[in-house]
Amino acid sequence: MDTLSFLFDGFQTALQPHNLLFAFIGVLIGTAVGVLPGIGPMSGVALLIPVTASMTSGLSPEQAAASSIILLAGVYYGAMYGGSTTSILLNTPGESSSVVTTLDGYQMARQGRAGAALAIAAIGSFVAGIVSLIGLVLLAEPLSNVALKFGPAEYFSLMLLGLAAVSGLAGKSMTKAWIMTVFGLLLSTIGLDNVSGVARFTYNISYLYGGLEFLTVAVGLFALGEVFRAILHRETNEGEIAKIGRILPTKSDLKESAGPIARGSLLGFFIGVLPGAGATLASFFSYILEKKISKHPEKFGQGTIAGVAAPESANNGASGGAMIPLLTLGIPGSGTTAILMGALIMYNVQPGPLLFDEHPAVAWGLIASMFIGNVMLLILNMPLVKLFAKIIQTPTKYLLPLIIAISVFGVYAVQVTTFDVFLLLAFGLLGYWLAEHDYPLAPLVLGLVLGPMIENNMRRALTASNGDYLVFVEKPISLVLLVIALLWIAVPFFMKLRGKTVIVNEDM
Repeated sequence: MDTLSFLFDGFQTALQPHNLLFAFIGVLIGTAVGVLPGIGPMSGVALLIPVTASMTSGLSPEQAAASSIILLAGVYYGAMYGGSTTSILLNTPGESSSVVTTLDGYQMARQGRAGAALAIAAIGSFVAGIVSLIGLVLLAEPLSNVALKFGPAEYFSLMLLGLAAVSGLAGKSMTKAWIMTVFGLLLSTIGLDNVSGVARFTYNISYLYGGLEFLTVAVGLFALGEVFRAILHRETNEGEIAKIGRILPTKSDLKESAGPIARGSLLGFFIGVLPGAGATLASFFSYILEKKISKHPEKFGQGTIAGVAAPESANNGASGGAMIPLLTLGIPGSGTTAILMGALIMYNVQPGPLLFDEHPAVAWGLIASMFIGNVMLLILNMPLVKLFAKIIQTPTKYLLPLIIAISVFGVYAVQVTTFDVFLLLAFGLLGYWLAEHDYPLAPLVLGLVLGPMIENNMRRALTASNGDYLVFVEKPISLVLLVIALLWIAVPFFMKLRGKTVIVNEDM
């Protein structure tokens, strides 16, 4: 009953007029972000952090944190749906987790069934969102209670597991993923040491004494990085858009997609809970599963509705599942949740087991808003399918200056220093170069976010044990977490040594 009363309080927070407006703005922008090829949920969320900071400036710190995270989470799961629109209409995935949707979605569009494909994608996304939220409500409290038993040694091991999970499974090259993780950890050490007060890697630049501003790094790497890519590659939105006829699916369409939606939602949720797996992996797995169990596997790739329903349900289920390790353990399950975690920390809200006790309005308000946001997405996307198809045609010459303006003004507004703007440009160029050479950006962001916490917990554990490093293996929970982290790295490594292909990509 406690959970239900907390959820009721969460709905009271989420149903406040300004939070309803923020949820609506979040899912609307999120859908647009998903529709526009190349931006993706990570860039969208990073870009909007400074916007939410200015929008919530008149609220109390607790209300500002709740409202901001409601809007940013709306962008996250809204983008998961929006990515399907370009996949189906243009054969261009809006973000990586919608790659699988192109296989059958575009074929359906070419057959004149684009409306049905988009509608099933919306229904599948809605069902998956609700399934993952029920799982979140049921698992949030028990997991938090378990995590309350964690000490500094257990937290250190848990965060190492988070790094190992995302880094070991992000991108095509494990070596490049680990390089990026270490680079992120190195960047996190810049600034004054919290314990000794010694300046580290500041080179007598006073602006660096406070460390690198998370927002500057995130917006530079993702938003400006994409802008530089679009400019240097002279990208334009060219392509033949399929016509949208009947929007509502037929009874046979609904019957055929019911099973794939249910299986995709559950599979996506459980894969999303695993740190590092991400929505891309969930959509691939669900598509493979449906093809394996189908009585007509030859229809896959030819325009079967199950090939749209399963991956779309899975990637939305995964986005809800990824919230569980973020909220209950303070471990981001994906690159986007790492950015959400950075946003919460900016508002002095520490994700983890104490979140539900210390900031119940933020935690339960977010969960309740995701229920409301999913209903909004369904209502919004069914009638506005044709309008979102128009967004695809936004000329690059209008879109890029808008992204640059939001990036520069947003970053400048945080600390009001031109140094941050130059840093933003530097990270934008770095983000472009890294993406061009297939270096995954998610491990860098995760290293930057988790670095200070790993260092603090390691120091606390060693202080309590008088400098004895065995404390990390003497505590059973810490030992188990370290073993899992080691296996997470070792298993893909040995699979590659044996010549097997490990196809896993973080949702960028």
